[in-house]
Amino acid sequence: MRLAEISVPALHHNIGAIRRHTGVEVIVVVKADAYGLGASIVAPAVVAAGAVMVAVASLDEGLALRADGLSAPILCWLHAERLDYRAAVRHGITLGVSRPEQVRRVAAASAELGATADIHLKLDTGLSRNGAAPETWPELFATAAAAARTGAVRVTGLFSHLANAGDGADRAQAARFDAGARLLRAAGIDPPLRHLAASAAALSSPHLSYDGVRIGIAALGLDPEQAAGSPPLGLRPALTLSAEIVSLHHGGASGGERLLATLPIGFADGMPRALAGTGLAVTVAGVRAPLVGPIAMDECVVDVTHLPDRVRVGDRAICFGDPARGEPAIEEWSRRLGTINYEVIARLGTRVQRKAVGRGDPPRDAPTHLSPSGRKGEV
Repeated sequence: MRLAEISVPALHHNIGAIRRHTGVEVIVVVKADAYGLGASIVAPAVVAAGAVMVAVASLDEGLALRADGLSAPILCWLHAERLDYRAAVRHGITLGVSRPEQVRRVAAASAELGATADIHLKLDTGLSRNGAAPETWPELFATAAAAARTGAVRVTGLFSHLANAGDGADRAQAARFDAGARLLRAAGIDPPLRHLAASAAALSSPHLSYDGVRIGIAALGLDPEQAAGSPPLGLRPALTLSAEIVSLHHGGASGGERLLATLPIGFADGMPRALAGTGLAVTVAGVRAPLVGPIAMDECVVDVTHLPDRVRVGDRAICFGDPARGEPAIEEWSRRLGTINYEVIARLGTRVQRKAVGRGDPPRDAPTHLSPSGRKGEV
């Protein structure tokens, strides 16, 4: 009854557009169950479209993708203090690390298993949320170099995260990132994949692309700047949320009776009560139908008085989708809620069925792993 349709052709289109725009590798972030869309659907689709790697926050998310059969490279970077790294090493999951002790523990797990772990070193260049502070870089790099010499680890990446505080702040962070890269090379390590830009910078500041960009919301065809309407680069929204009309009835109202349709979607499914009374509309038979009354846990009601001959029980109402098709944009919800499009889709409840639709055609130009000599220059 409640359906989230994920368009595989849209995902393929978006990855191709971003690869062409940036000219570098694309890493797609599928944390939090691909922002609510379903990592088991999104991850294989973006890999087929040319993503060189997918990324998650926690090891549990990475292991779930491996259990689903995903063999592509996976990066995860947010680790509990007592995390057992052996599972990551055993399943070939690349670990983002930011402290010397983490490097040592990963190396110990690798040595115990007789394997080599891939790691990406994460630097804090100004976001102040996660990553190695500049004063710790010499020790971190020396520890990583020592572990690499034993064969326990292989440093395959260096990354950081922009605070998106404006072009000047972005360039200042990039300068710190460049300084870290030079210091790492001086320690004898020159990783092939440097990535700094997430979706916002990947779309607006290609000079910050380095060897790869790490995108999430843009892969789903949504604008990180929250503008509803035409997403940048012609990106296509990959998610359509709909609900089946389960009843039609007449309700009294000032000025006459109205024809009302009940949809089995409510605040337990990701339609917050705060949307009531905001003027939100869904589309029924391609026509806008306004939400009326409060939103319950399991259902809501829309006014279809103007569609007496075009609506039937069993028809689907589009809650949000692609505005190019006349459907409400996700940003219509986020504006009314005073939040961001990321949060709207991440709120989708477990009762909403996720379903892949369509078959995308992967681009003919298979992804190529850039060597250091093929990099973009430092900022």
